[in-house]
Amino acid sequence: MEDKQVPHGRIDLIGCGRLGLRIGINLMQVHRGGPKIIGAYDGQKIDGGDVIFTLYGAETGQYKPDFIKKLCTHDEEFRNVISYPEFIDDENIDVIEGDVVIIVIAGGNTIPTASKIIKHAHERGAKTIGTAGIFGFGNENIEIKDISEYDDSNPAVEELRKEGIVESHLVLTTNKLIRDNEPVTPYTLDEVANVITMNALKLLRDQND
Repeated sequence: MEDKQVPHGRIDLIGCGRLGLRIGINLMQVHRGGPKIIGAYDGQKIDGGDVIFTLYGAETGQYKPDFIKKLCTHDEEFRNVISYPEFIDDENIDVIEGDVVIIVIAGGNTIPTASKIIKHAHERGAKTIGTAGIFGFGNENIEIKDISEYDDSNPAVEELRKEGIVESHLVLTTNKLIRDNEPVTPYTLDEVANVITMNALKLLRDQND
């Protein structure tokens, strides 16, 4: 039984900001299973506003995926983080190879990029998870379900649907968006990261059964 509960498969983390870092740390710490490989993708460097990074010992100017790789102290034969310090676009989308792909990119209109990543992952047979608004002061009602199960009240979900993402994609939301004039708090990010991690691990198990 112990031999069966070892790391297996690959989870790719697209976006290594405040939320992505939390998810990456969660995945590294999974015991008795979890991913053997974590792919970390982001072209952004750490700056003075990235407090959670500096709390963990990061240096300003360091690429965020490189720092996540540095945090993983496992023997690479057991669990390995592969860093891709670049933004995903049409030219490099083929570097995404995960059995499960988590998309947590932020800043500006990310829907077109996210939809391309989702389509690419689905063509490969991978499972996908993304977000559609994680604002809120705290104690938010976090929902996660397939995009086909949402009504038409969330504009981020509707934008994904316009891009052709209508099923087989898990979406997490607090149902609070930038229009609601509420912040994104660290404790909400903690909870969101935990829910995404749990669901990613279940999808990974299903992919590798």
